Amino acid sequence: MNTDQKRDDFRTVAREALLAAVQGLVLALVVLPCGVAFFALTLVSLALVPLGIGLLTTPAILTGVRALADARRRLAAQWCGIRIPAVYQPLPEHANPWTRTVALLRDPQVRRDVIWLPVDMTAGFVTALVPAVLVFFPLEGFLLAAGVWRAYVRGPGDTYWYAFVPVTGQVSAFGAAALAAVILAVGWRRTPRLLAAHFRLTRAVIGAPDGALTERVRVLTETRRDAVDTSAAELRRIERDLHDGAQARLVAMGMDLGTIEMLVERDPAQAKKLIAQARRNSAEALDELRDLVRGIHPPVLAERGLGDAVRALALRLPLPTEVTVELSGRADAPVESAGYFAVNELLTNAVKHSDADRVWVDVHHTDGRLRITVTDNGRGGAAIGAGSGLTGVERRLGTFDGVLAVSSPAGGPTMVTMEIPCVLS
Repeated sequence: MNTDQKRDDFRTVAREALLAAVQGLVLALVVLPCGVAFFALTLVSLALVPLGIGLLTTPAILTGVRALADARRRLAAQWCGIRIPAVYQPLPEHANPWTRTVALLRDPQVRRDVIWLPVDMTAGFVTALVPAVLVFFPLEGFLLAAGVWRAYVRGPGDTYWYAFVPVTGQVSAFGAAALAAVILAVGWRRTPRLLAAHFRLTRAVIGAPDGALTERVRVLTETRRDAVDTSAAELRRIERDLHDGAQARLVAMGMDLGTIEMLVERDPAQAKKLIAQARRNSAEALDELRDLVRGIHPPVLAERGLGDAVRALALRLPLPTEVTVELSGRADAPVESAGYFAVNELLTNAVKHSDADRVWVDVHHTDGRLRITVTDNGRGGAAIGAGSGLTGVERRLGTFDGVLAVSSPAGGPTMVTMEIPCVLS
């Protein structure tokens, strides 16, 4: 290794050590006051819950604790590349203060955050301060050796302690400098690791090693239940449509054919009328069966893929609809079906409820996700859970780990975005 390379390595190590020391010092200055403040506020607020005051203050304070923990998670990822997982349970919508407080206190992640506060303001404070001490404390030893000891030792009986080294004169000041050199040499390359130890301690307390798996099991349980409910509802719809539509027409057609057998020789004219009526019933039954099949899995979707199926949907709308498709292949059939029926529901909502005069649909695939956006220039006000059918769309997408986002301010426009993880063949 040449001299320039050694110089560059030394500068890199020095820069990393100094940066870790500064970061650790900043953490130490923030950790202790924030930890003490939030821990004290949490205890006081919980003590006031029986009086009713704590019901109003506890959610706000616990939200602040979560914000503090989230900030530490971001710093861990940015400074040391340490990921600290968090699994917070969703709060019930439009809940009263009591329900919110109970939901927060029952959340295991929130409880871990509260337990983390005393750990953070004690052991966390020490682990954050150690990197700064290892870098900045040796500077004092070097300054003592440079003559600063005279400002502290003014007489023969005076002694200034640098760590465990008594400084009484120049010789002992050189001893302090030697100790400073040892401390700096020991901590020089280890300072970034020591800063990482602070975040590992944080991860050990507030991290959820098995939380992701637990949350995954919970989500899969819910989506499986939703999928079963959706399948059952779809089966009941098919049975109802068959019973009320095609089945009734086929039964009527069978009765007409029986009557025709009796009238074909006695009353040919009436038999011809019944034959014409049976022909109409058969045509209508065929149309209803085609509509039913289209509702289960449209032929255009099976034959030509999601892009053309969405374009076919747009052609049947009474509103001008612009469709943009950028797909390099086809997704799995269940994913295409989920996306198709979700778009169908959103377009139906736009026609029935939005008072829009134009709709835009964008379908593309990027970063391993199928992304579909449906936008209309209507009056807005759409929301999940408001009886608009968006809840059903969200559940359908949840079966495939998909997500649904709605932006619909009063006055419009409404933009609904869906994302489904998938690969294209």
